[in-house]
Amino acid sequence: MRLVKLEANSVNFPDPETALQDPNGLLAIGGDLTAPRLLSAYQYGVFPWFEPGEIILWWSPDPRAILVPGERHVSRSLKRFMRKMPFHFTLNQQFEKVIRACAMQREDGTWIGPLVQRGYQELHEAGRAHSVEVWEGNELVGGLYGVSVGGLFCGESMFSRRENASKAALMVFCQHFSRNGGELIDCQVLNPHTASLGAREIPRRQFLQQLSELSHRALAPDCWLPQDLSPHDEDLPVFPKDRE
Repeated sequence: MRLVKLEANSVNFPDPETALQDPNGLLAIGGDLTAPRLLSAYQYGVFPWFEPGEIILWWSPDPRAILVPGERHVSRSLKRFMRKMPFHFTLNQQFEKVIRACAMQREDGTWIGPLVQRGYQELHEAGRAHSVEVWEGNELVGGLYGVSVGGLFCGESMFSRRENASKAALMVFCQHFSRNGGELIDCQVLNPHTASLGAREIPRRQFLQQLSELSHRALAPDCWLPQDLSPHDEDLPVFPKDRE
């Protein structure tokens, strides 16, 4: 296994199975964050992650963290909160504000620098990067963003300025995504926050196989149109069976 330097005139990536074991999943360096290269990366099961001002690093870790929308975990406390919460939710109405807020959320610094923000904004304008916004009145208090690849959504980051805002955003998005034909959410690397919401790890090879199968899946035509999102759609159970 060797680290590959990406060519300037090609958006192709090496086989993710050739990624380094240490550090886990490092596959390639260099390239750029233009929309075509970013989209190609996600279609390969690869994502960028690097410190601002340093060379771009591309990753495909093993195992991979995923969330099946129907397996999302809603604790009793979160369910009680969502029944009485003061929030409302929208889709693709303030992408730029969401990604900027995700960058500002990290007190210890962030990888979501200006270069990253421009790249994903370009991808959003191409109709492939999407945001969920959480509002308290007219104030943006939470949200998430990521990239769509057919029936798979690659989650990138989330932020919360109110208790449970990002958790509620993910729960409502899972419902919307599933109702429109989506089947899998890529969480990249498991952490306590996503694990508490039902994310789990699978082998990279299994993830890549599911990515291949889902990348050509067509969703409902209006899935990604700017719209309000409701946590109480009548045609889908709002929450799975109550469990801690």
